[in-house]
Amino acid sequence: MARSTARADRPDAATQTGSGAAGGYVPPYPYRHPATPSVPDLIRLGRRSFLDIWPAHAFSLPWLKIAILRRQIFVCNNPATVQEALARKHETFQRKTAQMRHALEPLIGDGLFISDKETWKARRQIVAPIIHASRVPAFFPIMSETVAERRAAWEALGDGGRIDALQEMAHLTAEIICRTIFGRQLGRDYAAEIVESFSDYQRHIDQVDLPSLIGLPDWFPRWRGRAVKKAVKRIDTVLDEIISSYAERARDGETSVIGGLLDARDADGKPLSREAIRNEASVIFMAGHETTANTLAWAWFLLSQAPDVRARLHAELDTVLGGRDPGFDDIARLPYTRAVIEETLRLYPPVPILGREALADDTITGQPIPKGSIVLVVPWLLHRNPTLWERADHFEPERFLEAARGGQSKYGYVPFAIGPRICAGLAFGLTEAILSLAMLAQRFDPVLEEGVDIQPVCRLTLRPGDALPMRLMRR
Repeated sequence: MARSTARADRPDAATQTGSGAAGGYVPPYPYRHPATPSVPDLIRLGRRSFLDIWPAHAFSLPWLKIAILRRQIFVCNNPATVQEALARKHETFQRKTAQMRHALEPLIGDGLFISDKETWKARRQIVAPIIHASRVPAFFPIMSETVAERRAAWEALGDGGRIDALQEMAHLTAEIICRTIFGRQLGRDYAAEIVESFSDYQRHIDQVDLPSLIGLPDWFPRWRGRAVKKAVKRIDTVLDEIISSYAERARDGETSVIGGLLDARDADGKPLSREAIRNEASVIFMAGHETTANTLAWAWFLLSQAPDVRARLHAELDTVLGGRDPGFDDIARLPYTRAVIEETLRLYPPVPILGREALADDTITGQPIPKGSIVLVVPWLLHRNPTLWERADHFEPERFLEAARGGQSKYGYVPFAIGPRICAGLAFGLTEAILSLAMLAQRFDPVLEEGVDIQPVCRLTLRPGDALPMRLMRR
């Protein structure tokens, strides 16, 4: 079986053991610098990938303090600091960083993901019930139907068929979220175009907001390249067409997010504006497509490198399902499948940096945080902190089974964020990932192509590079 290899130019990258022992596999991670890089190097490395900037000592420290140009940056890296920043002092640290706001504002406007204060409160009250955990059973048939179609497409490729697993999972989750947001037919019609537009946007948007780092205000114009503007226009046009089509056709009783947004009313009884509906649809698509696609792609990669984990997964699927498709109630009966997804989220959190900007002078566990400072919770560091996790760089789904459940505070495991701004679609995304893995792994055992080097790269989200070439072996 092919194994990914550590890059020669990354002397501290993980060595792929491929030993076959449960928990014996250490998947790839970027070079860990012996000391904190200089400011110019931090900016250069951050533009390439946010994972490449961290020194080795950053993983085990409870606190990090960094000054970049005119910005003070504080990194919370233990449960106590995470809880105080994201839960207890949410009012002070609720605003997303300037980098995140300016990277996403052209795409999602004042959408829930980057809004704050009264706008965030009002939108959260409207959007959260539409994608709440209680709604997941109603969306489950759409999920199952879409995964079954992808499975049939894989079967048509024959034994040993070649795929790009990253692209396959992107299209699968895009189909699911499009059909969930816009209804079955409209979702089918527009999914591919929306996926391509979002990918173009992420590829061209600037990673680092230099104006904020040198102290310039939010109103200072940010330069946007032609490719970014083109992607935004394409997405806005498609979403406007979808909203108009949905609003004009007769309601057929199908559960959909866009129907919920069109029917929603604010505290004064007023409907959302067309712009607000478009913004929130963009947020839900972005959060529900990209993050789950990356998680599933990483899961296939990890399983291809850890034969004992893969065998235990197959045994659970065969025992519990016996070849049939899972129903909603079966999700709770697949604890090891869930553990594989949760361990994947630990090692490769889709959003590996959660950034906030202090709205006022405050403290976190006694550390003074001046107004305007950046406060970061970095799941990439937190989930690999050796003081919180045994064998922190190893792939061990067993750590999420039964009483263990990660083995420590919920504030030490935050792939969906935590506190008031926890992802509203957490239950949806977790169910989607477990179902997709279960249905596809029953029939297929994807194998990484020979000689392929897979390394994690983070721009807006954490991906296994630009492609994940695999071969589909029939079980």
